[in-house]
Amino acid sequence: MFWAVADCWNVVRRGLTHYRRQPVSILWQLGFPILSVLLYGYVFGKAMRVPGGGDYKAFLMPGMFVMTVAMGFVSTATIFVNDAKKGVIDRFRSMPMAPSAVVAGRGATDLIVACAELGIMMATAYGMGWRPEFGSGPDFGVGFVKAVALLLALRFALIWVGVWLGLLLPGPEQVGGLFAIVFPLTMISSIYVSPQQMPHWLGQAALWNPLSSTAGATRALFGAPTGQGTSWPEQHALLLAGAWPAALTLLFLPLAVRRFRRLSR
Repeated sequence: MFWAVADCWNVVRRGLTHYRRQPVSILWQLGFPILSVLLYGYVFGKAMRVPGGGDYKAFLMPGMFVMTVAMGFVSTATIFVNDAKKGVIDRFRSMPMAPSAVVAGRGATDLIVACAELGIMMATAYGMGWRPEFGSGPDFGVGFVKAVALLLALRFALIWVGVWLGLLLPGPEQVGGLFAIVFPLTMISSIYVSPQQMPHWLGQAALWNPLSSTAGATRALFGAPTGQGTSWPEQHALLLAGAWPAALTLLFLPLAVRRFRRLSR
């Protein structure tokens, strides 16, 4: 057990050293979310309407946090594909180290990076005038902690999606195709607009999108306008925000581990 944890930590150190020596990697991952915040917040913000009333910028920011953690699985897949292409994973497998350390270490690294990304995004939102509202009393700040926990839970679940896809793709050339998955996944959700403002059939798909559940739950916890209707997914967003990451983890974690074990030596 001790050596498994030590091997995992060495993989984490390797990943963090890469980001420390090339910090532009994190900035590149944050480029699209930050540009989206500026574009929708300043360019389209005045034209957007939140069902039930409220400031669109306050509605948008929690959705941007969700998009940031959602897009992280592309980075996870990219790193695994590049490591496989360069023979790094084969080298790890040939060394006397715990087989679980490679996958677990990548997951821990991505969670640490996700915390840094969320911090940068929240600082950007704060600079644009976004202020979470938690009220007062003994529960002050509890909503913030719960919201961040839900965001990290979603990121943790999507890590295993990225690991599985990274081990499945034959080469780095195919990684760009993942944006064909992440783009409609983020657009057909409540990240930018409420599903009530979409055509009925599209709104129904957006309601059951895992990203919509996390976006709706974090908006409520941050005290932002939710734009929610009376549908079951909207009224139980907090429940689904916990259930969806658990289901995704239970599905893709075993798939990722099995795929890693089947790699040829």
